[in-house]
Amino acid sequence: MRNFHKYGIDTHGRTGGKIKTICPECNATRGHKGNKSFSIDLDKGVCYCHHCGYKLYVPDDTEERERQQRKEKYNRTNKLPSHFRRPVFNPAQMNLSENLERYWTEERCLKQRLLAELSITEELVKLPESNEMENCICFNYFENGILINIKYRSGRKHFKMVTGAELIPYNIDAILDTPECIITEGEFDAASFMSAGRKDVISVPAGAQSNLTWMDRFVETHFEPKQLIYIAVDGDNAGQLLQQELIRRLGAERCRLVHFGPECKDANEHLIRYGAESLLITLAQAEEVPLEGVFTAADCLDNLRSLFENGLQRGAETGWSNLDENCTFETRRLLVVTGRPGEGKSEFIDELVLRLCLRHEWKICFFSPENMPMEYHLAKLSEKLTGHSFHPGPGMTEALYNHVIRWLTDNVTHILPDSGSYTIDCILEKARQLVHRRGVRIVVVDPLNRIDQQLKPGQTELEYITSLLNKLSRFAIQHKCLVILVAHPRKVNRNTATGELRRVEMNDINGSANFGNMADFCLDVDRNDDKEIVTVYIDKVRFKHLGSAHTCAKFVYNRINGRYWPCEEAIVHGPDGDKLGPANTVHDNENWLINTPEQSCLFD
Repeated sequence: MRNFHKYGIDTHGRTGGKIKTICPECNATRGHKGNKSFSIDLDKGVCYCHHCGYKLYVPDDTEERERQQRKEKYNRTNKLPSHFRRPVFNPAQMNLSENLERYWTEERCLKQRLLAELSITEELVKLPESNEMENCICFNYFENGILINIKYRSGRKHFKMVTGAELIPYNIDAILDTPECIITEGEFDAASFMSAGRKDVISVPAGAQSNLTWMDRFVETHFEPKQLIYIAVDGDNAGQLLQQELIRRLGAERCRLVHFGPECKDANEHLIRYGAESLLITLAQAEEVPLEGVFTAADCLDNLRSLFENGLQRGAETGWSNLDENCTFETRRLLVVTGRPGEGKSEFIDELVLRLCLRHEWKICFFSPENMPMEYHLAKLSEKLTGHSFHPGPGMTEALYNHVIRWLTDNVTHILPDSGSYTIDCILEKARQLVHRRGVRIVVVDPLNRIDQQLKPGQTELEYITSLLNKLSRFAIQHKCLVILVAHPRKVNRNTATGELRRVEMNDINGSANFGNMADFCLDVDRNDDKEIVTVYIDKVRFKHLGSAHTCAKFVYNRINGRYWPCEEAIVHGPDGDKLGPANTVHDNENWLINTPEQSCLFD
């Protein structure tokens, strides 16, 4: 059952079908009261007013109970992060000047009532662009009635937000427990849809950028329950990149793309030029995200033009110059890494993904049972990041410890299924959720032999491995991730004449030659204990613009902090590129977390 009465709607005793009745939102202000402009689908709970555009979804009893449980859980468990600065709201600043009110209503064509509803304030603030005091309209960012941040905007289009305050979506409380929401690129755009009658509107906090870390804390409570999400961002290149990342995080199946009228780049310009009714029509005409898996040349015209004009571009570099010259990485690819047991495959991958994360903001998730318990692995990652041993001392101060823990919390996640089921389907489902919730870009599966092997009746090991590699490749493509798989080789025999072990090759991996055939990148890690040299053989790079195969990169391993430095046999290259001498003279303790790109060896 659906409780329409709770929302002020009289269904005249009907419980099914479609009816029309008076609108609870606009009837009181209409000249012709009692006009039945409010359409209701009693079975689906969908309501719409053809006069004012008011939309409502009435949940059934089960949905209502689930909503209430989510609200209670959110209020009970959602503790605001304590390490952020909290601005103080001053109600006296809501006494706005005539100039600001005129600007709001006449130039921006926004409803005056929203000034109070959104707690808009006005203040003289020193802005960084001009380095002088300017009169600003202040957009106050609240969550659960608590002021979290403020965006100051002057008439000269200078901006700033509160230093040290948390970034959250603007007007976030308005979409808690709503079936739909609209996401805009600016506060004026959000207010434009609100002026047109919608309430379930938010704005991204810092304009168009692909880093959506601010969304992480709200995915489960505010975005996952949504049935429909309108993406109403600007039509410029930055807006389109933001749109693509929102679709990736939120799921294409429930997103709709809003397009504005001619010569309008955003919602406010459309409101000013065409009016509120026309702005609501843009929602009704919003297009679905194109069907996944079915494409024509028309679907990739921009990418084709860019490729035509600029050619193929190199992938993401690691900062290891000797590796980058022959192998660069990109998402949507599968990387297979092998090597003899105990020769540092996992250690090398740990640093590889940390470097990609630091340089390109590719968040990481690990399925790595051999690195459990998790705190052991995090301690190793901390040593690589800071350059210092993971214990109190002159290098690892309390402040640096807190810094690295915050960074690891924001950028690294471990998958360890609660049920103890280590099947590839279970692991990839967890990884899929992390793509949506945390924006993960790198998925590490280390190693293959710790995945539960569940062969279907009549399925051979070769068929199973082929199916597994297909699943990893499809996941990489569909979720725009770099997937890294560690696979152990079968036993490699010694040379009967010299007694030496030959290096491992991709065809040595247990089970199938398809590891080499189906991967986009293949790396072999080989350690020579006599020379204290680690050689990474690049056996395969599928696309020539990303690098070249049948090459190698040599490294020396720093046992103190677990880092790898490029070397030429016994000559090691330091952060500045100078030759430092034999491997045992390396003292690399650069803190990668605080160095700027210009200072850090990662960005040479």
